[in-house]
Amino acid sequence: MRVSSVNVNGIRAAMRKGMAEWLARREPDFLLLQETRADAAIVSDLLGPKWHVAPEVSRLKGRAGVAVASREEPVAVRAGLPGEKADVDSGRWVEADFDTPAGRLTLVSTYFHSGTAGTPTMALKYAHLELVSARLAELVRLAAAGERDVLVAGDFNIVVGPLDLRNYRANHNRVAGALDPEMAYLHRWFGELGWRDVHREVVGEVQGPYTWWSQRGRAFDNDTGWRIDYQIATPGLAATARTALVDRAPAWDARFSDHAPLTVDYVLAGRTA
Repeated sequence: MRVSSVNVNGIRAAMRKGMAEWLARREPDFLLLQETRADAAIVSDLLGPKWHVAPEVSRLKGRAGVAVASREEPVAVRAGLPGEKADVDSGRWVEADFDTPAGRLTLVSTYFHSGTAGTPTMALKYAHLELVSARLAELVRLAAAGERDVLVAGDFNIVVGPLDLRNYRANHNRVAGALDPEMAYLHRWFGELGWRDVHREVVGEVQGPYTWWSQRGRAFDNDTGWRIDYQIATPGLAATARTALVDRAPAWDARFSDHAPLTVDYVLAGRTA
């Protein structure tokens, strides 16, 4: 099972810049998108008839937007998080359920607030992270009970630690995405709650690989990036991951987004619960 996730930074612009060619080359079974910035019909039309699209469109036009695209039609779709604020949190969380030979599988595409340190936007981010934490706790309980495997993927806009940010020391506790209170959420998810950081576990304790680079200066050319895009999974599914690849474009002007896609291959056949 091949799962690709990517913040497309506007799906219409991404398609104009070569996303379709990347998609044809990578051939994922599931595609988890963030910042689509388009309504459901546009996303479906751009991806084409071979894809079933489960979207969550932001109530703020031209903002956010997430989707789970699949070759097979999902058996259930749930858009949004319980308790979210109607405008500021919309277009940030969608769940789709699938029946596979290995059992029920839930895929989640999510896009967290970015926030700016020292401004009211951080309060919005922390409030949203509380909602995410509550839902992750519930999903991991369902997995522990043997009811399903769960994969959550998307743009978290937070690093785990120094390996995820080239200029960690300069940004730590100064820039949103590298603040201790933000990182504490991820540490809790990967610790107390038992979620697994699939990308990190597959590639090991190495610097990066990064998934986002600032548009300023020569950040992309110098690989001065951030690892803020994740695939996290419940333990049974995480144990089946075999490869993880960041499709970093060969050149700055060859990118279709400021984020690079993350693709993970999972082997479900023969897996035990």
